[in-house]
Amino acid sequence: MRTAADAFFVTTFPCNCRFCTAPLTALARVPVCDDCLQAIQHLQEPVCSVCGERLLNPQPDETRCAECLREEKPYRRAVAYGSYDGALRNLIHLLKYDQVLPVAAVLGGMLADAVARLTADLKDKPLLVVPVPLHRVKLRQRGFNQAELIARAMLKHQPRGRMALSCRVLHRRRNTGSQIGLSRDQRLHNLRGAFAAEKTELISGREVLLVDDVLTTGTTVSECARVLQRAGATRIWVATVARVLRTGSNPMLSAELEKEFVATGVATPAAQA
Repeated sequence: MRTAADAFFVTTFPCNCRFCTAPLTALARVPVCDDCLQAIQHLQEPVCSVCGERLLNPQPDETRCAECLREEKPYRRAVAYGSYDGALRNLIHLLKYDQVLPVAAVLGGMLADAVARLTADLKDKPLLVVPVPLHRVKLRQRGFNQAELIARAMLKHQPRGRMALSCRVLHRRRNTGSQIGLSRDQRLHNLRGAFAAEKTELISGREVLLVDDVLTTGTTVSECARVLQRAGATRIWVATVARVLRTGSNPMLSAELEKEFVATGVATPAAQA
């Protein structure tokens, strides 16, 4: 029956992979071929043991980046499945901007893989899973919070009862707009007071797993973590599907993030200077 369904699908609704344009020969909810999906690899290069940033010049006796050595993060550790480039970046865009909702299931599996890297740190402790919230204006425009969809899909890969999803304990009370093109100080100022904790009785005394689709500079998750800390969370962990990794030429801007500036029509920091 599956073979017949695939044949009917290919004949009646022919379409190609959104990434490589190869014909899709089987019935699938995600318009991406298996080869393109399998080409998305998890991070294998040296990264900071705290924030997950690329270590440009890793030393044998040091596992933290210069920023984490200089200042303590409000979270214990941030992990990501892969680098925000190529097919993974395109897959996230399929969900966020093209509204191909079944992609959330694929990204949720990748997020579960990232969370598995925290196993030694978590020690099977129960976690409160909190997606980074969208402002109501952005939520109304998009129709969904991609972080919430991905978090729900990730939970399907976890043992029953180990994690509890809560989408109402963190509230985005100010629409901060895009962080693209802002300096570090501007980002900090832009996000100051943007988030607030609600139902603090659900947070107090709990360990929290903060979830988002992409970690760019870490400013957003750091601000969320500070709010959760003040609400009584004991320890906070961060897990994202993708991480924007710095390059040697510009510590704050990767080649793929440069593409984001071009795509959105925002001037790069160099152009703004």
